[in-house]
Amino acid sequence: MDDAGPQGRAEIKALLARHGARPNQAYGQNFLVDPNTIRRIVRLADVGAGSNVVEIGGGTGTLSRALAATGARLVVYEIDAGLFEILEDTVGHLPNAELRHADASRVELGATLGDGRWSMVANLPYNVGTGIVLDALRGAPAIERIVVMVQREVAERLLAPAGSPAYGLPSVTVALHARGRIAFGVPRSVFFPEPSVDSAVVEMDRREPPAASERAIAVAAAAFGQRRKMLRRSLAGILDDPVAVLERAGVDATARPEDLTPAAFVGIAEAIGP
Repeated sequence: MDDAGPQGRAEIKALLARHGARPNQAYGQNFLVDPNTIRRIVRLADVGAGSNVVEIGGGTGTLSRALAATGARLVVYEIDAGLFEILEDTVGHLPNAELRHADASRVELGATLGDGRWSMVANLPYNVGTGIVLDALRGAPAIERIVVMVQREVAERLLAPAGSPAYGLPSVTVALHARGRIAFGVPRSVFFPEPSVDSAVVEMDRREPPAASERAIAVAAAAFGQRRKMLRRSLAGILDDPVAVLERAGVDATARPEDLTPAAFVGIAEAIGP
């Protein structure tokens, strides 16, 4: 199999047909068939010889081949048995690529990737994209850079500022662990099959989270779990005296979660005490 460049629409369709495979919507599979977008993602990832890269959802191997061509060490996870067979054909012979047939959403990446600094670069399956990103940020500190494609709506939720309609628990979690931005949008027309939504590529660079970040996330989870309620009510389930804690943190007890910055959630976590 020629690994000279990214696969186009015709090659991906031919690969699927030859292996008797088809896109599985249960796994959120939409294959990127535009070589220019693949190249743009790889340039943004900024990886090369000496880099360690993990890709989630290798699909037919088009992004995998482009990443391996940089000289980086590549680990590719793929849950679908039919696609894993295709990956063995398109990527398995590459000396710097390792294929793992596993559900990455159930793998503890922090324990399985090994030593070194890692980048996550992927066209993430639509149905698990948010969870994979958040799990990587919270549980895999070796992953220092993330460049992934997700649904546009997911991208906006991950990077939304306080007070915006998309702001929520994912936004708080990302902000506590990384600096990020939406790098560029991707139209639905460059996928097979064509999804019903547009996508976007998100770029994140890890930063050291505050010491109270996990407790802050737990506070945010409780608050956004009842986001229409004032904090004094939504936090009553996890705090004995939420009003007193909020007062110590300098937070208005009648505020709602979307009004609070990530730093304010950290302040509440610190005000809880040891």
